[in-house]
Amino acid sequence: MKRLQLIACRSHPKLARKISRLLKIPLTPLEIKAFADGEIYVRIKKKVRGDDIFLLQSVYTPVNEHFMELLITIDALKRSSAGRINVVCPYFCYSRQDRKTASREPITAKLAANLLTKAGADRLITVDFHADQIQGFYDIPVDHFVGYPQFAKYFANKKYKNPVIVSPDIGGVKKSAKMAELLDVPLVIIDKRRKEHNRAEAVNIIGEVKGKTAIILDDIIDTAGTICAAAKILKEKGAKEIIICATHGLLSGNGYEKLLKCPASLILLLDTIPLNKKKTKKIKIISLAPLFAKIIKRVHREKSLGALFTWENKPVSL
Repeated sequence: MKRLQLIACRSHPKLARKISRLLKIPLTPLEIKAFADGEIYVRIKKKVRGDDIFLLQSVYTPVNEHFMELLITIDALKRSSAGRINVVCPYFCYSRQDRKTASREPITAKLAANLLTKAGADRLITVDFHADQIQGFYDIPVDHFVGYPQFAKYFANKKYKNPVIVSPDIGGVKKSAKMAELLDVPLVIIDKRRKEHNRAEAVNIIGEVKGKTAIILDDIIDTAGTICAAAKILKEKGAKEIIICATHGLLSGNGYEKLLKCPASLILLLDTIPLNKKKTKKIKIISLAPLFAKIIKRVHREKSLGALFTWENKPVSL
C-alpha cells in the first residue's frame, strides 16, 4: 500500500492539526511564501514520489489567494511525482455560480472544477456544495458530504420542546426534509424572494411555528442578512426559541455582528472555515476533524465511505 501523507496549505491550520493528531500522522512540511508583487511560491519539503497525498485547503476569503495557493501546491505535488493527489476542501469556492441566471454570465463553478482538475487533482473531498449538481462538473471522483447529519446528532442528544426544522428557502427543502425525517419532527418552509446577490426577503411561512423551537438549517451564512431575516420572521410568528445551523460560516462584512444581534438563542456552525472572531456562548462550533480523519483513512485503504453515514444502523441519504 502507498504511504499516506497529509499536507496542509495555510487557510485552516487548526483543522489540519486536529486531523493530524487523530490520524497520528505528522503534517508534511510545506514552504509557502509570497514574492514582493504578491505571487505565491510553494515548495514541498519532503519526498512525495508515489505516495497517497491528502491536501487540505478551505477556499474562503481571500478566495482567489487561497485558490491559487491550492492550485500551485497541486502542481508542485504533480511535478514531484506524487502517486495520488486527494484534495480535502471543506469549503470550496464559487459553488453559488452553478448556472446562468442572466445573459452574458459565467458558470464559475464549472470553471473552478476545470482549474482544479487541470492542475492535477485526482479526487475532491468536500462538504455541502451550494448545489448538488456541481458534482457533475468534475471529471474526477468527488466525495461530497452534507452537514445536516452532524446537526441531527447534536439535537438527538438534546431535549428541546416541540422542535421543527425550518428551511430558509425553497432550495434548502431537500436537506431540511431529510434532517426532519432523521429527527422525526415537522418541517417548516420559508418562501423567500431573492432580489439580488446577497439580498433576499422572506415572504411567507409554510407550517406552524407558534410556541415551538424553530431550528433553521442552511448551507452558507455569508453576510447573514437572509438568515437573520428568517429568524426575525419566525419570532414574529410566535416561535418560542430559534436556533440557526449552518455548514459554512463565511460571515462576510458585519455578518458576525448581525448574528449576535438576531433573535436566535444559539448558532451552530461546522468548522469548514475557521471562526477568527471573539468567542461567545451564542455561537458553537462542531468540528469535522473526526469525520475527515475517518474519511481519509477509508479513502487511503480503498474502503467504502457509506459506513460512516448511518442513523440508528440505517444509511443516511446524502
